[in-house]
Amino acid sequence: MTAATAERMSRVDTAWLRMDNDVNLMMIVGVWLLQPAVTLAAVRERIGDKLLKYDRFRQKAVVDAMGASWVEDEAFDLARHVVPATLKRRRGEDARQALQRLCGELATTPLDPAHPLWQFQLVEHYDGGSALIARIHHCIGDGIALISVMLSITDGGSDPPRRPPASEDGTHEGEHDWLADAVIKPLTELTVKAIGMYGGGVAKSIDMLANPYQPLLGSMDMARTGVQVLSDVAALALMENDSPTLLKGRPLGRKVVAWSEPLPLDAVKVVGKGLGCTVNDVLLACAAGAIGEYLAGRGDDPAGKQIRVMVPVNLRPLDKAWQLGNRFGLAPLVLPIGIANPVERVFAVRARMAELKGSYQPLLAFGVLAVSGLFIKPVQDAVTGMFAKKTTAVMTNVPGPGTPLKFCGSTLRQTMFWVPASGEIGVGVSILSYGGGVQFALITDQALCPDPQQVIDRFAPEFEKLEWLTLMLPWHGQHDD
Repeated sequence: MTAATAERMSRVDTAWLRMDNDVNLMMIVGVWLLQPAVTLAAVRERIGDKLLKYDRFRQKAVVDAMGASWVEDEAFDLARHVVPATLKRRRGEDARQALQRLCGELATTPLDPAHPLWQFQLVEHYDGGSALIARIHHCIGDGIALISVMLSITDGGSDPPRRPPASEDGTHEGEHDWLADAVIKPLTELTVKAIGMYGGGVAKSIDMLANPYQPLLGSMDMARTGVQVLSDVAALALMENDSPTLLKGRPLGRKVVAWSEPLPLDAVKVVGKGLGCTVNDVLLACAAGAIGEYLAGRGDDPAGKQIRVMVPVNLRPLDKAWQLGNRFGLAPLVLPIGIANPVERVFAVRARMAELKGSYQPLLAFGVLAVSGLFIKPVQDAVTGMFAKKTTAVMTNVPGPGTPLKFCGSTLRQTMFWVPASGEIGVGVSILSYGGGVQFALITDQALCPDPQQVIDRFAPEFEKLEWLTLMLPWHGQHDD
């Protein structure tokens, strides 16, 4: 490997690369439902023409003593990365259940580390059309970046801008700009507060963000940095523990997925306007209600309980998403699953979301991940494990295109995705708006939630209850805060 062929991997991306464990693989898994059917040849042609214009999808991740690098895969074969899949139905299964089972199995099947860490599987005949399952390792990019990539392969999708040649350190001109604009500058005022509340370790981690691609040199530097980062993590550890529920415990590493039919986005917006809340407030409140109802149905009374979910917060300008990589922090959001009244619950969510605005916790979480990427794996596991101990689930809420897209001439009628959970977190919640609808998807560990469809099926009824109660409220109060 030479400097000309290797591109240094950022600390955060290195952390995600090394975060795989025996119960959670760091893959983003997504499904596209297409109508009518598409052929494997057409999908391979499109992927080869569009996706491979991103250098990252021809590169493999090579680990070394100081972290990792992106290196061109000289044995790259598109047929290895775009493959056919067949649904094998078990007795009593319909096509959707068989597809969900396949997605769960793929979520626990590692990608080949000897080649680029992504793969598409095409179920050519599914429900009168086709189903395309995508698996992409998180070290390649976060959700915002990968949505940009996936949009580029749709009909009429734009190619990524041309990247300038890499410098001697393996980085590209302009790729540090997002740090200054989205992270370093906003931290100017927050640093003083952070130092006052949690000590100088926070400031040190922030300083290190200015050079995210530069490896740490020397064992003494590593040791000093380790102490500082553990101090930062201690600040996160001061958060109160989650309420104990059936959704917390030791995962087994067998995944189950489920998804809902989309709700009309316009209806969600009307409810939000009527309550003086955002669309996010409404959807998160419905998610909390669905989880609470599920637990109650399993004999786990949610009354008075709340669970914490880690919510990704984008830290990059959206026009830089094509550069890939991970540019997000994590914000701890408490979901009031124990509040039975839907209106009271949505107001509680709104209050919790307001508390997170202006918080530096996502930036702190980013700094912790950035530095932990260069630790030996047992130390990194201990650092990232701190997030898992205080958290029940990872939750993402992503806005997609408002109008349906085309892919290889077919209509993309429905799309869903699942994000990975770190440590021993066993639940991943995804909310995605697309084509005028919004839907709820869930990935769980079989040991903690063997049938996530039971949670999913409660999502629409929770929204309907909130919708009816909103219509019954006095209209003069619709703009009250």
